[in-house]
Amino acid sequence: MSHILISVFVLTVMEIVLGIDNIIFIGLLSNNLEDKKKANIARKIGLVIALGVRVVALLFVSHLAHMTTPLFSITTDEGLRHAVSIRDIILFAGGLFLIHKSAAEIHEMFSDDDGKEQETAGTMAKVIMQIVLVDLVFSADSILTAIGLVEEVWIMIAAVVLSMGIMFMLAGKISDFIDTRPSLKVLALAFLIMIGTMLVAEGTGVHIDKTYVYFAMAFAGIVEVLNSKINIRKSPKRKKRKVRPVVTEELVAV
Repeated sequence: MSHILISVFVLTVMEIVLGIDNIIFIGLLSNNLEDKKKANIARKIGLVIALGVRVVALLFVSHLAHMTTPLFSITTDEGLRHAVSIRDIILFAGGLFLIHKSAAEIHEMFSDDDGKEQETAGTMAKVIMQIVLVDLVFSADSILTAIGLVEEVWIMIAAVVLSMGIMFMLAGKISDFIDTRPSLKVLALAFLIMIGTMLVAEGTGVHIDKTYVYFAMAFAGIVEVLNSKINIRKSPKRKKRKVRPVVTEELVAV
C-alpha cells in the first residue's frame, strides 16, 4: 500500500512540475477573453477536455510506446542522422505554435489596436481548442515519463487526475496574478518562447536540459520581484503635511 501511495505522490509532483509552463500558458490564453466569466469557463472546459484526452491516452498505453518508434530519418550536412518519431513531430509543431503565439501576445501588448473589443463569439471556442492543443503538447513527455516510472495504468491515471485537479485550482489565480502585472506577463511570455525553442530543438534531436531553462527563469523572476519592490519604495508617497497650530494672541478686555 505504501508503495502505491509513494508512486502516486511522485507521479503527481512530477506532473505538476512538468506542467508549470502549461499552467502559465493556459492563463495567458484565457486572458484573451475580456469577460472574466468566459475566461474562467474556457479554462475549466479546456482543462476537463484535456484531462479526458490524457486519461484515454493512458488507457491505450500500449500504443503510446510507438510514439518513439522512428518513422523516417533525416541526415544533416555533417553526416549525422536523426530518426524522426511521432513524439518529435508533436514537440516540433507544438514548439513552433508556442513561439508564434507568445511572440504574437508580446506584439499585441505593444500594439495600439483595440482589436480585443471586436472579438466574436467564436473566440471562446478558439481559446478552449488552443488550451487542449497546448496541453497535449506539454503532456506528451510527462505521459511517456509516467509510463517509464510505473507499470500500473490506474496509478498513472490517479496521478494525472490529481495533478490536473491542482492545475484546475491554480490556473485562475496565476492568470489573474499575471494579468495585473504587465512586466511579469512579458517575462512569462519570454519564458514560453524559451520553452517553445527547447521543444523545437527536442523535435530535431537536440536535447536541452529543462533545468537550465527553469533556473534562468527563476533567476529572472527573482530579479523582477526585487525590481518591483524597489519601484514601490521609490514611488512618490503622499507625505502627511504637519499642520502647525497658529497661535493667535487675543487681547481680552478685563
